[in-house]
Amino acid sequence: MKTATAWASLPGFDAIKTAYQSLLKQLGAEPSYLVISFSVHYDPALILKAVREFSPNVPVQGASSCLGAMTEDGFHSSEGRGLSFFGVLDPEGAYGVGASVIGDNPQEAAKEALRQALAQADCIGEVPAMIWLTAAPGCEEGLMQGISEVIGEGVPIAGGSAADNTVTGEWKQFTSDTVYENAVVVAALFPSTEIMFAFHSGYEPTEKKGKVTKVSGRVLSEIDHRPAAAVYNEWTLGLISKELPAGGNILAATSLHPLGRVAGHIGEIPYFQLTHPDTVLKDGSLTMFTDMAPGDEIVLMQGSVDSLVSRAARVASSAREIQAVDQDVAGALIIYCAGCMLTVKDKIDEVVNGLKEALPGTPFMGSFTFGEQGCFVGGENRHGNLMISVLLFSQ
Repeated sequence: MKTATAWASLPGFDAIKTAYQSLLKQLGAEPSYLVISFSVHYDPALILKAVREFSPNVPVQGASSCLGAMTEDGFHSSEGRGLSFFGVLDPEGAYGVGASVIGDNPQEAAKEALRQALAQADCIGEVPAMIWLTAAPGCEEGLMQGISEVIGEGVPIAGGSAADNTVTGEWKQFTSDTVYENAVVVAALFPSTEIMFAFHSGYEPTEKKGKVTKVSGRVLSEIDHRPAAAVYNEWTLGLISKELPAGGNILAATSLHPLGRVAGHIGEIPYFQLTHPDTVLKDGSLTMFTDMAPGDEIVLMQGSVDSLVSRAARVASSAREIQAVDQDVAGALIIYCAGCMLTVKDKIDEVVNGLKEALPGTPFMGSFTFGEQGCFVGGENRHGNLMISVLLFSQ
């Protein structure tokens, strides 16, 4: 097992091609599996052209990332443009990627993408060690449900939702031969070595809590039978007062104050799945980036810039501790919420340095996503916001 990363922040086909050639040189062979993270200032068709020129058969999973990406070499974004490759060389393992347009049936789309991935890996009927999920944002819970209906609840699912630079729907996904705007891309991973993973946030619960009493999908209308926006505003001491009368976007303002639901416990200590308030509607509802259900118990969470800066490294370290695998790490894929990245952008180099300390000498690639998927310590696969998901490949 060997991994490597390469990156570019200059425009044009030559920059993409040079970066991919650097990856091939480091690996010494065509990768067994290739993950690509890029900002929307790059044309994904050109990225595919560069890859296919040198590696026509490699399983490819690509998705756009907010502003760029990060690797062990740093944060790669120049005027909102950045690109990175993460290659896995594992001749004794098996890897496959599949994709399907989501349409109006997320579960079936995810099932079709997974079937394609298992077929490409030549592992139909087998259970993968991990599913790495990439998709357009909006219906991640349905996608994860579809995957679980095929392979069961015991397989960890992790990954991140595609992003753009401006939350205007410019995100893209691609496989080895097709570029999509609203697809689910699934990788079935059968590595020859152990994997380790973790899913956390950098937030703590407050004493403010309530019950969801009216909700439709991702539109939260009432908390404790009162307008959700008004309750949230009280909990946050007037954080969104300006938006209450007529509505408005609150995405940036609420990045350090998401809502949490208990996903499970370690002993008596709860761990939380987070959801990010996006917009105040004129009727006093809040739009969110996760599905919610009547009866859900929610708690106001709080974070700080410092906690978000240090958390990625702590999650990477936690992944090794949870699985207790006594092996060196060959490489890491990291999903870091775009909202968190934008909040700590002036300190993003500290995030990279923390990861380098937690994963010394290890290639890693981090994407900045509009939704994070991961598997908690109790085995719960969940979709959340403002979270960090880490997958480590052991040597």
